[in-house]
Amino acid sequence: MGPIVRSEHDAVHYNPKPAKPQHKSITMAASSSSTILSSGSAIKLNSLSSLKWKLPVSVSLPRHQRRRASPVFVVVSMDAKPTVLVAEKLGSAGLDLLKDFANVDCSYNLSPEELCTKISLCDALIVRSGTKVSREVFESSGGRLKVVGRAGVGIDNVDLGAATEHGCLVVNAPTANTVAAAEHGIALLTAMARNVAQADASIKAGKWQRNKYVGVSLVGKTLAVMGFGKVGTEVARRAKGLGMHVIAHDPYAPADRAHAIGVDLVSFDEALSTADFLSLHMPLTPATSKILNDENFAKMKKGVRIVNVARGGVIDEDALVRALDAGIVAQAALDVFTVEPPPKDSKLIQHENVTVTPHLGASTMEAQEGVAIEIAEAVVGALKGELASTAVNAPMVPAEVLTELKPYVTLAEKLGRLAVQLVAGGSGVKSVKVTYASARAPDDLDTRLLRAMVTKGLIEPISSVFVNLVNADFTAKQRGVRISEERVLLDGSPERPLESIQVQIANVESRFASAISESGEVTVEGKVKDGIPHLTKVGAFEVDVSLEGNIILCRQVDQPGMIGTVGSILGEENVNVSFMSVGRTAPRKQAIMAIGVDEQPSKSVLKRIGEIPAIEEFVFLDL
Repeated sequence: MGPIVRSEHDAVHYNPKPAKPQHKSITMAASSSSTILSSGSAIKLNSLSSLKWKLPVSVSLPRHQRRRASPVFVVVSMDAKPTVLVAEKLGSAGLDLLKDFANVDCSYNLSPEELCTKISLCDALIVRSGTKVSREVFESSGGRLKVVGRAGVGIDNVDLGAATEHGCLVVNAPTANTVAAAEHGIALLTAMARNVAQADASIKAGKWQRNKYVGVSLVGKTLAVMGFGKVGTEVARRAKGLGMHVIAHDPYAPADRAHAIGVDLVSFDEALSTADFLSLHMPLTPATSKILNDENFAKMKKGVRIVNVARGGVIDEDALVRALDAGIVAQAALDVFTVEPPPKDSKLIQHENVTVTPHLGASTMEAQEGVAIEIAEAVVGALKGELASTAVNAPMVPAEVLTELKPYVTLAEKLGRLAVQLVAGGSGVKSVKVTYASARAPDDLDTRLLRAMVTKGLIEPISSVFVNLVNADFTAKQRGVRISEERVLLDGSPERPLESIQVQIANVESRFASAISESGEVTVEGKVKDGIPHLTKVGAFEVDVSLEGNIILCRQVDQPGMIGTVGSILGEENVNVSFMSVGRTAPRKQAIMAIGVDEQPSKSVLKRIGEIPAIEEFVFLDL
């Protein structure tokens, strides 16, 4: 075993309500009001004993509906589909995907007031660049809105801070329109250099002005790509093919990726001072807002030409007009503007040396369908509770890593749920420690997803708060208690990301005394076996039970016939046993029996188990 690496985070402070004991030897973690937790929300139902069908994969209902308790509510919730509001036009292929899973409301050109009114009835919202998803939208949703999908790359029209605070995932479609945007950038570059738009307008006006519209060649000229992400990289590739010398500025781009296609990364000032052409591909952030202003135009080579297919707000448009009039900027080709559509009398739009298009970067038939499919898949996946590789306000993890971590993410949430249900009523949870045992180096194991899911498992069983990857850390900080993380470095081959996860809650009493470890914490530990999460340790006792369905934990005197006795009681009540495991300190001494059950046993069944003389304590845990 190697060294232990520790880190610490704010966690959750809450006080679980005490359950009423049904028998002096019985403690139940499930009350008569059962809780079903889906990936979308926690739903309170009065009784599930008569239900004979399974819940859908994801159920997402507004908080005010969760508090209702009536037979009608139960029936409706079983069949209800989530509702997706599509606020701007989306390709038919994407709409078809959405309609297979959800009720789809296509309502375009909504005013801010109309959007706020509609949003309380929606589980997801899909927009393009024209709809502002403000804090008021999230507040008006009443907690129902679970995901906002931005059909495109930029997310500056979505209030990410408000989304995170309200537990709403924001996803985008960053890849489908990459080539289309790059192609449009190159189209504007070449059209601007050869005065295509102006010459076209001149001929249509009955003129023939060959001498006026002499252009400039691209071969041998220096193009500075400002923002070397997906689109910037594709523009650079194409510009190289046109014989241009390409440099790039991006403080986050790796130099080896740029060098691989023959591009030199340079400083911001060097890019401005040496470029014959500037192509803008940075996002609109507080740092990039109006980054091309009077001061920076003054640093440019006289006669520079500018292409912008990114965001209008990165250019101070009044300053650009002044630079054009002064001859610092010879020409500009713009697809995006600070205000869209721009005013008809805009000096910039009407300038003779400016070529404009109405935000057509992603407007190819192929890109429109691709974006529609990409965002629809991301939204549906998020509503199902799947991990999103395109999430912009949650831990960004590559798709291949998400696939590898998926069973461990499930394990982390299940362990959190188990641990909190083992805490006795009235014990305030103030300190939680999560320990990861792995043969991988710390830099090769990102635990943010796992920590978020442990937090989700800890909070949701005893709270009406909806917790997901987006707001887990925020919720933890809001509650004011620390979560610490430890990594135990194991010897061996790091083929698997993790060997085990352990969750410990310190300074609490337990409703199942055997869950207290030798060091005094409520302790549960688990592993992934053949892709299935398993509980492998409770307190100081080794067990082995699949974390599917629900679990009954019994502390008993180790003697023959106990498995058969408990199994018979469950069988008589038609409760199916999926797994059973016994861990003991020594033969004929104390043992822990862990039983996985598919259904929730009735109170009478649990009472009968508790009355078995050899059973000293037990607890039912709802997973």
